[in-house]
Amino acid sequence: MAKYIPTIGLEIHAELKTKTKMFCPSLNDPEEKKPNVNVCPICMGHPGTLPVPNIEAIKKIIQAGLALNCKIAEFSKFDRKNYFYPDLPKGYQISQYDKPFCEEGHLETYEGKKIRITRIHLEEDAGRLIHPKDVDYSLVDFNRAGVPLMELVTEPEMHTAEEAQSFAEELQLILRYLGVSDANMDKGQMRVELNISLAPAGSKKLGTKVEVKNLNSFNIVGRAAAYETKRQSELLDNGEKVIQETRGWDENGQKTFSQRLKEEAHDYRYFPEPDIPPIVINNKQSAINTEKLRSLIPELPQQKRKRFIEEYGIDTNLAEIFVKDMDIANYYEEVVSELLSWEKAQGHEEEKKDIRQKLLTLAANYLTTDLRGLMSGDAMPISELKISPENFAEFVDLIHIGKLSSRGAKDLLPQMLKTGGDPHQLMLDKGLGQVSEAGELEVAADRVIAANPEAVTKYKSGNENILQFLVGQMMKETKGAANPQVAAEILRKKIVS
Repeated sequence: MAKYIPTIGLEIHAELKTKTKMFCPSLNDPEEKKPNVNVCPICMGHPGTLPVPNIEAIKKIIQAGLALNCKIAEFSKFDRKNYFYPDLPKGYQISQYDKPFCEEGHLETYEGKKIRITRIHLEEDAGRLIHPKDVDYSLVDFNRAGVPLMELVTEPEMHTAEEAQSFAEELQLILRYLGVSDANMDKGQMRVELNISLAPAGSKKLGTKVEVKNLNSFNIVGRAAAYETKRQSELLDNGEKVIQETRGWDENGQKTFSQRLKEEAHDYRYFPEPDIPPIVINNKQSAINTEKLRSLIPELPQQKRKRFIEEYGIDTNLAEIFVKDMDIANYYEEVVSELLSWEKAQGHEEEKKDIRQKLLTLAANYLTTDLRGLMSGDAMPISELKISPENFAEFVDLIHIGKLSSRGAKDLLPQMLKTGGDPHQLMLDKGLGQVSEAGELEVAADRVIAANPEAVTKYKSGNENILQFLVGQMMKETKGAANPQVAAEILRKKIVS
């Protein structure tokens, strides 16, 4: 058993996807490269300016709270959080303290663990510091200052790095499904702060909490949690105390480092923001109605996982690829619609069901492996894909009915990607079709049997495995065009006759 048990809580910031900033009309444009252009007197904190809350940002955070099973406040307000930092223009941040928009929710991870959410509140982001090399100064870009920022705080009830990482990954998916945030960690649109403490195994009291700030990838969240567990364990083993502090992550050294002693809430001298009146939700005068926002929530990742597995009969790994890539998932569903609109089988319902499942699985496999791989190699987004869902469905059907071999499919797909052409016509033009007609294959079988008398004798003597060798010779004879199943059956009949 482990000597110490880590307890982990997360604080996750996500920039909201709005046209303008939180309290002013300056653009919220994360793609802007030129510094200090999306600024105005309000977000720069000039004297005499008044902030006006962005109602779209408020709606987005409430919708996120609804999707995360939170209680939505009927009454909320903004507060001033006072601290100095070079990229915080006003010298304080407009945030929320005791009356956040969302409280007491939960998120269920991919593995099925339900983790409680303490609160979700709304605030404004700070600017961005730039540290040029080999100089003794830093530069400040205020484009990000004032951007709507969601902060989510979990209960401290995770105990492994894997659980923390899984929570953050699932949250990112939910935010993207909602359209609340792009949540790209490499662009700083989502940042994770790790709160971790160690206590002796069996203890009901938590250890001293250490915060690790601004982790910008899921892998780093896992590595930081593992490093802090080891560091704090060694301190406790040596009889030393763990200090409550804020630490950063050194990617080069693969370790955390001390930044400052951890502030308490009273250090920030919170008080109600005097320039913004309290916000009342769901009354007749309010522009915000929670039930209307709830009705706009789309299918979420957990629902999609379940539906794809149950409705399309694909395995969990394939389903997860579709869950994590909404564009590929939407394309697959269009392909499925095309496949199911055709009459694929005559006869009993069980036969139709079996053929349906084979088609859906074939489509999922070729889309997530072969086609996705080709697109990735060309750095091609799905929006630029020339292959229509109808043509991809026909491509899958050609494989299913045996007109196109797996080898031929691998050769045909790049041609379809390049031209967007009809798969059947491209198959004929490139000579990639698979031969299943008995007449042509019987001629090839006669030549293979005549050229391999020893193998034929072994098969007649009961060596069933040698048939695969003879099928291989048939493939050579037909330059890969023979249908292997049909070729095997013709060889078997000719040899035993």
